[in-house]
Amino acid sequence: MPRPPNYEFQDWWNKQRENGHDVVPEKYECTTNSDNINNNNNNNNHHHPNSPFLTVEIRNPSSDPAVDKEMRARSVRQLSGIYLLKLQQIAYSVVYAVIYVVRTIQSRSASDSSHSRFYRAIKWMLILVISLLCFELAAYFKGWHFSPPTAETAELMVEFVYATWLQVRADYLAPPLKSLGHTCIVLFLIQSLDRLVLVIGCAWIKFKKVKPKAAMAYPVGKGDDEDLEDYPMVLVQIPMCNEREDWPKERMLVQILDDSDDLDVQLLIKAEVLKWQQRGVHIIYRHRLIRSGYKAGNLNSAMGCDYVKDYEFVAIFDADFQPTPDFLKKTIPYFKGNDDLALVQTRWSFVNKDENLLTRLQNINLSFHFEVEQQVNGVFINFFGFNGTAGVWRIKALEECGGWLDRTTVEDMDIAVRAHLCGWKFVYVNDVKCLCELPESYEAYKKQQHRWHSGPMQLFRMCFIDIIRSKVSWAKKANLIFLFFLLRKLVLPFYSFTLFCIILPLTMFIPEAELPAWVVSYVPGFMSILNILPAPRSFPFIVPYLLFENTMSVTKFNAMISGLFRFGSSYEWIVTKKLGRSSEADLVAFAEKESDSTFPSEKFVVRTGDALLLPVISRNLFPSCWSRFDWRTGEYDEFLEPFSGNWNGDHWQCPSMASNTIKPLKFLALTQSNLFTCAWLTDRVHCTTEYLSD
Repeated sequence: MPRPPNYEFQDWWNKQRENGHDVVPEKYECTTNSDNINNNNNNNNHHHPNSPFLTVEIRNPSSDPAVDKEMRARSVRQLSGIYLLKLQQIAYSVVYAVIYVVRTIQSRSASDSSHSRFYRAIKWMLILVISLLCFELAAYFKGWHFSPPTAETAELMVEFVYATWLQVRADYLAPPLKSLGHTCIVLFLIQSLDRLVLVIGCAWIKFKKVKPKAAMAYPVGKGDDEDLEDYPMVLVQIPMCNEREDWPKERMLVQILDDSDDLDVQLLIKAEVLKWQQRGVHIIYRHRLIRSGYKAGNLNSAMGCDYVKDYEFVAIFDADFQPTPDFLKKTIPYFKGNDDLALVQTRWSFVNKDENLLTRLQNINLSFHFEVEQQVNGVFINFFGFNGTAGVWRIKALEECGGWLDRTTVEDMDIAVRAHLCGWKFVYVNDVKCLCELPESYEAYKKQQHRWHSGPMQLFRMCFIDIIRSKVSWAKKANLIFLFFLLRKLVLPFYSFTLFCIILPLTMFIPEAELPAWVVSYVPGFMSILNILPAPRSFPFIVPYLLFENTMSVTKFNAMISGLFRFGSSYEWIVTKKLGRSSEADLVAFAEKESDSTFPSEKFVVRTGDALLLPVISRNLFPSCWSRFDWRTGEYDEFLEPFSGNWNGDHWQCPSMASNTIKPLKFLALTQSNLFTCAWLTDRVHCTTEYLSD
């Protein structure tokens, strides 16, 4: 049975309240002061004086308005101070960015007088846009966007000016801007259609596995029973100082065409050529006293030598290109049985494509150029622009079309167009790749792009009449004029700059000429995806690529205009600065390939302060002299001093070097955290040196 309720305690509690006794005499007040907390803790143990009972104080949170107001004011002051500091930092950043942009524009305008007018126009355009933006912001806060004033109802001068601006904008500015926008949209769609057709053609080539076929194939490697008559005479121009080339030495001549004006550089090149001559390589050094015509003049001068008539083909390489040993064996066979073939062009492969964001974006453009443009044009029409290097020419074709001319800054495209007009055919081999390097600085890349986009306009202006008068078919003439020159060399930089750098910003202030969303977003995004398809690893960079192309359209448009209208800057030839990474990569690859060879390898580790001393190995596999590598500055010097040192079981301990005779030594040093790995070749012996810093 349940226990009956006990009402004794309840009766007692009610009696105490009726007699006026406070069982809990005080209410708790919550404070944040440490002293009050201590007092509260002490009071918890006190007896109420009017009560015989033990009381426990439980204080409620304070609702004092003065304290609450003071706390809120303190919090507001703290937050205000934090926001003011952030706003100050943002303001400083904006001011610094504006000052930096202005100084950059002024420095570029001052350093390049030929571009000063163009950059001055851009600067005034920027000032106009900022002024219009401020004016539109003021109109927005006035509410004029919802109820725009008219010239008749305007009461203030500002309202009258804004009403006049609206009328001028709608009647005079919007119509021509609309017309220009429609023209650019049509050109944009035509160029996009051309890109789409190229991509479809490339996909068809991949699906059908269409490749140019050679009439024969040379055996891989060097054999003792080879018939030298099967190997035509090949002239190699510009540096391929490489004894690993499988082509018979008796059937090849290397020309080092030096146009440098630095005496020290000339001496270094001469010493290098002499070293290769002593190793049995047929190589000669040529230096022009009269350095006219830039690269075209240098090549034309080399082709004028008497011994050139003994050679049938010429392979051309720039200084930073490193062909594979079987390069000639993979390209020369295409000439066999094709007497109308003038050029075999190979693909470029970039060793520093992942070096920074700029090289990644360049790799996207050049991958599309080689994988799609060159390959499709080579398969379907047997014509494309010569890339200036990593190609083999038939010397007869060069002579028949007039040789190298220095009338433009794109001598490679010039001779390709003239050879095409003479009826010669071209073959592009996508499987043969040649190591090279991309410019890693924006200044070098911008100058390269200026030359690449001004030269074609010079050439088009000069050879337009020759194209019309040539004996090739009208289909080839139309391809040269409308596709090769106008659409891909003139229309592309014109519409990209005009549409996305002029019309699109102006539509913010002239909404009557607003562009459709598919022109601004969908089509450019789709075309960017098509451009990145040959380089799928670059998909994460699609947004930077789209913005970068719009930025570079300013330089490309300026170059196109200067070349078309014969401005002074169109005739400038500036060598693209590179860092020599292609040679390093080639050496690394060869060192890794030869690491499993039958030749013995030794490791020498020498610790000497801030420098790493490396022994140079001679034929008897014994160190002959010391080479010094300063790992702080990255400089390499070979000390022509006899080897001396003591072997301490795991490394050589050498004395201090005192020799003053220094000679450059070519070998590689790679830095990986604190591990230095050096590899070099001396007389067919592969040696590696590793140095672990403390």
